[in-house]
Parts: sequence; C-alpha cells; structure tokens
Amino acid sequence: MISTEGLNKYYKGADHFHALRDVDLEIGKGEFVAITGQSGSGKSTLLYVLSTLDTDYTGTIKINGNVLKSMSANQLASLRNRDIGFVFQFHYLLPEFSVLENVCLPAMRLKKFTPVQIRERALQKLDILGLSGHAHKKASQLSGGQQQRVAIARALINDPVIIFGDEPTGNLDSANARMVFDIFKELSEKHEQTIVIVTHDPGIAAKSDRIITLKDGEIV
Repeated sequence: MISTEGLNKYYKGADHFHALRDVDLEIGKGEFVAITGQSGSGKSTLLYVLSTLDTDYTGTIKINGNVLKSMSANQLASLRNRDIGFVFQFHYLLPEFSVLENVCLPAMRLKKFTPVQIRERALQKLDILGLSGHAHKKASQLSGGQQQRVAIARALINDPVIIFGDEPTGNLDSANARMVFDIFKELSEKHEQTIVIVTHDPGIAAKSDRIITLKDGEIV
C-alpha cells in the first residue's frame, strides 16, 4: 500500500538540515504501523511526506500503486481527498458547525456522492464510532474524546484506503486514548484499512502491528 525507496528530505535555508536519510520502507494493506522516535527524529516529517502534504523530497514514494512524483498537483489533491484520511492531535473541527456537518465536509469536496448519500454515509460513520446521538449538536458541545472520534468519522467519510494520524491520542486522557486506539485497531483488522500513526506513547505503539523507529532521520 505504501513504499519508499531512497527517500530524503532536506530543510533548506540558513540551517541546512537533513531531516530524512535514505528511508526505505513498505507498509502493507490493512497494516497498523506506529512511527516512533524522539523529538526531532523525523517522524512527523516522514508522515507528512508519505501523506502527500509535503512534496519537497527526493527519492520515490508509491501510494496504492501510484508514483507520487509522476503526479500533478491536481492529481495529488484528488488522491489525497479520495484515498487518504487524516487525524491530527487537535481535531480541527469547525465549532459553529454541527457534528454531522463537520463529518460531511470532505465528501462534499470530493463530489463523488449525492448530498443524500453524503448525509447517510456520515450518519453511518458516526454510528460506528458511537456518536449517532450527537449528530446534530454543535461540535463545541462535545468532550475532547468525542471530538476526536468525530475527527475519525470525518477521516472515514470517503472510505480512504489509508489513514494517517499525527499524535492522534496525544491530547487525550488515557481512557479516551485507549478508545481511539481500539477504533484504529478495529478499522485495520475488520475493514483492512492501512493505519499509519506518529506517537510518543509507548503503550499505543506496542499494541500496533509494527513499530518503525526513527533516529536522526534514519530507520533504526
């Protein structure tokens, strides 16, 4: 599902910094992978490059058979909206919108489904995450754990083949962190969705299928 060959990333400027160094990896369909490492190790950089949010790199990245460097900006945007879901440490919900409206937004952008289908799909995702009873509440009325589950529902609305998470449990208490992890695990095992998360939590990482540890931009 994801592969890299000779992946390098440089931050140019006054301080020329080699952030990723010859990274070669493969991640299979339905695999739940945790990327770990100390601050500054390159783990978030790797996540953003793999997820097409950062396109300034050298080497080869393939996502679901697509060579990213051969794709135009519009093609990458289409791939990102169709095949990739994102969950960040902070949920980035629109507080003045309802829970349902927040979940619908990526599908409205994709324009693959009718408005009725989008609404039905959003309600289905919320039901999977135990939030169907909160669909018409303002996002700001929910707890932090509930808001993060809404963010996961939003990431799922277009049925992506890969979900990327940047510290998705980093802003949650231990009970909600376990709940979010269990959701990811179920998505991986039952729905064969590939999950790739960056985490500082060794307990979360230990329960994933595989840990990729970075140090100074290299896989160790």
